[in-house]
Amino acid sequence: MTGQRYSVHERTVADVPMWQELLVGVELVQLRLSGIFYGLGAPRGHGEAVVLIPGFLGTDTYLGELFSWLRGLGYRSYFSGIGWNAECPNLLIRKRLNETIQRAFKASGCRVHLVGHSLGGVIARSVAGQRPEQIASVTTLGSPFRGPVAHAQVLRASDAIRNRILREHAGHILPSCYTEDCTCEFVASLKNHFPADVAQTAVYTKSDGIVDWRYCITGDPRLDREVAGTHVGLVFNPAVYRILAAGLAACR
Repeated sequence: MTGQRYSVHERTVADVPMWQELLVGVELVQLRLSGIFYGLGAPRGHGEAVVLIPGFLGTDTYLGELFSWLRGLGYRSYFSGIGWNAECPNLLIRKRLNETIQRAFKASGCRVHLVGHSLGGVIARSVAGQRPEQIASVTTLGSPFRGPVAHAQVLRASDAIRNRILREHAGHILPSCYTEDCTCEFVASLKNHFPADVAQTAVYTKSDGIVDWRYCITGDPRLDREVAGTHVGLVFNPAVYRILAAGLAACR
């Protein structure tokens, strides 16, 4: 099994319908009304560890439904513990996420599954590249791991975060931090081929209003799974929950 490497190029503004993200509330209602949310027809877990990683500017809090649902299915679900995802990803991994993964690995006694939303999925793929011996699978939800192509407002917010990172960590991080040109371990691992012994699933939606969905896929139809809905709503999308339940069970 192979995967796409991170593409190094100038950031590009994506012509995506951000207004559609207002429909995220509909997806949350649909989730609560769906049988999969209550475990109907979903294969059960057997104590395997699943670590959830939030997207850009997000915290673990909005992943609460997914966290509880996985627990209900019999998995050991973990919040990432990274706090606000508005920091140098390399620092988030080294100082916070690795600790959570190590704890999950020891508690479950087996390799850990990672589920990352948006930027969280890019971080998950980087972690898999750095420590494949501890990672069983990576599921990305609307994650532009093939390059930073996003709505103009997202890119502006990213620039603001980068400027803050450079101010707060002056002298302790690389000048190219928070860009695809950085040579840190986070970016370097994305430029390598995805580990062959780590399962991967890339979930995307063509109505994504935040990033260009074409940068969220591997190009392998066996690994890429399309759903209907919004970018933000991928963590509430019933179809995503079905994909996750089947994917996690298939890794046994």
